[in-house]
Amino acid sequence: MAITFTWRGGFDNSEVEHLHAAGFDREPSAHDWRAQVDRHSLGWVNARDGDRLVGWVNVARDGSGHAFVLDTVVAADARRHGVGTGLIAEAARQAGAAGCEWLHVDFEEHLRGFYLEACGFRPTAAGLIALPST
Repeated sequence: MAITFTWRGGFDNSEVEHLHAAGFDREPSAHDWRAQVDRHSLGWVNARDGDRLVGWVNVARDGSGHAFVLDTVVAADARRHGVGTGLIAEAARQAGAAGCEWLHVDFEEHLRGFYLEACGFRPTAAGLIALPST
């Protein structure tokens, strides 16, 4: 597996959507990832094995010193090969190069070891409010 990581690299909506749907155990939709990242993101990282997209992460920004990791996903057959940590490392490098001072991530408990141990995040106190849909 020869993985390449590309900051703000080209992608097709369907390849990101199918990777995301498989990674988050849901059906694929017609979500427009390009419009989302063009409108709201500092950037994103593609991980490719040849031409195949095997990993992806979105990096949002508050317009100041904070960046946020969102939608980290790695293809099932590419997990445990350094793809996820490579995605996060490149996201951190690029967010720092853009002038961000902090990189935040939210995660489910089963991903604690990945984010805290493998990627170097440290635990912080945080809060969350579930908002009703309108």
